Amino acid sequence: MDAKGRVERALDEAVAHAEAPGCPPRFAEAIRYAVFPGGARIRPRLVLATAWACGDDTPDLADAAAAAIELLHCASLVHDDMPCFDDADMRRGKPSVHAEYGESLALLTGDALIIAAFETLARAGEARPERLAPLVRLVSRAVGAPGGICAGQAWECEAYVDVVDYHRAKTGALFAGATMAGAAAAGHAPEPWRALGEMIGEAFQVADDIRDATETAEAIGKPVGRDAALGRPNAVRRYGFDGAVERLTGLVLDAVGTIPACPGQAPLRALILHEVKQFLPKQVVLRAA
Repeated sequence: MDAKGRVERALDEAVAHAEAPGCPPRFAEAIRYAVFPGGARIRPRLVLATAWACGDDTPDLADAAAAAIELLHCASLVHDDMPCFDDADMRRGKPSVHAEYGESLALLTGDALIIAAFETLARAGEARPERLAPLVRLVSRAVGAPGGICAGQAWECEAYVDVVDYHRAKTGALFAGATMAGAAAAGHAPEPWRALGEMIGEAFQVADDIRDATETAEAIGKPVGRDAALGRPNAVRRYGFDGAVERLTGLVLDAVGTIPACPGQAPLRALILHEVKQFLPKQVVLRAA
């Protein structure tokens, strides 16, 4: 399975639809700038890995689901970086969208990426309409209220939030959406795949918190120390460094134990353990059973 190639092709097709003739030129530039070049593409690759483990009988739909998840992730990054939230001037090693194109176009770019995600699903879903409605519903829940990534961002506006609740919504929800979308695209029941995505998502956020506290902006391609500066929940602040590392490794090992029975269960477990090591902070060694 050429997951990386499939993801990039699906994203390029989705962006090409958005930047077609008639789109304001700088707006079209900003949309593509927000998506390419990407990061590790962990979420869409997780969609495809899950679909593959479930048989991947409709690869075009799985590719569309992967692209939709990544477009929504990119939209969240554009909005998260804006001055009203993190006021971050760098993302993925280059100026953030609002720093490069201004706040107005950044806001519209994030909005357009959200719409493009669902348009991408709709186009591919015409071939399997019985799978489209469940896909739209579960992806919507992963990004909206009450517990999606929008709600996760909204927790930052509250006086108090528990770090686990915060991580589960802001990061875990879209990872859960990724595993569930992969299963649904392949015609499998999505709910049994929720726990795997939630745990990997929380592990990813704990790893990000550790990097934020221990690495440089140059090393991770975005500003560091923002959680402390803005008083945001953070795993290192709550558990201490050693406690955060312990929670991270526990989440990863628990996650692979939740993989539902499926044709590709054993290869998927090995794949996830391999992929997780790519986002672990350099100080963390995973000793998988």
